Amino acid sequence: MRNLKSTIVSLFLLTGGMLSASAQDANTILKKIDDVMYSPKDMTGETKIILIDKAGKQKTREANFIQKGNDKRIFRFTTPASQAGIAVLSLPNDVMYLYLPAFGKERRISSSVKNQNFAGTDFSYDDMESKPYSEKYTPKLINTEEDIYILELTPKSPKSAYSRLIVKVHKTNYYPTYMEYYDRGNKKTKVAVYQFEKIGKYWNAKEIEMTDLQKNHKTKMLMSDVKYDTGLTDDEFTVRKLKQ
Repeated sequence: MRNLKSTIVSLFLLTGGMLSASAQDANTILKKIDDVMYSPKDMTGETKIILIDKAGKQKTREANFIQKGNDKRIFRFTTPASQAGIAVLSLPNDVMYLYLPAFGKERRISSSVKNQNFAGTDFSYDDMESKPYSEKYTPKLINTEEDIYILELTPKSPKSAYSRLIVKVHKTNYYPTYMEYYDRGNKKTKVAVYQFEKIGKYWNAKEIEMTDLQKNHKTKMLMSDVKYDTGLTDDEFTVRKLKQ
């Protein structure tokens, strides 16, 4: 009986240790994703946005963006004329502003509407937010394959539109290659596919394809002319700058 108890205790301790190690591994992996995605001091670039409906018809838009650190970003449409000037400012502490030139004023985006799609794309305001994954999600390592880790991310905020995300992570370079988004009813609603390229010492998401599975609609974001560490200041990320 004593040996049986010792075996049970040993198994319990071993299992607990494995779970703890797994949790630590998941947190470490997610932190490394953040390091890859948000390691530059700042970045600027151009984005081509291609909207593809279920019939295959395409619409193209263009935008530019600037970003400082992991919590400041302005994303602004430049073409077509009907979209030009529409912009989103992302700031620390979950603060976001939307600027609509037709109204000539900005409005703060409340947490309750961050699940809505941004300017007709398949990206929500929440998806567009500049915020590290480790601040928004609790990770769990659910599988490993030859060259990827697979994480399940659970939102820390009860206001999130998602119940969880499934993320495939490149084992060597720690950038995401694929994401599945599940709504509050645990139904898979969106899928994102990433392509990265090395620019200098940083990995850049040169293409992101987001598919809305319910609408059978896609949005491709193609990034170009990306520059890093140009010396952007906090003065570039204000409501006044958003409206210019």
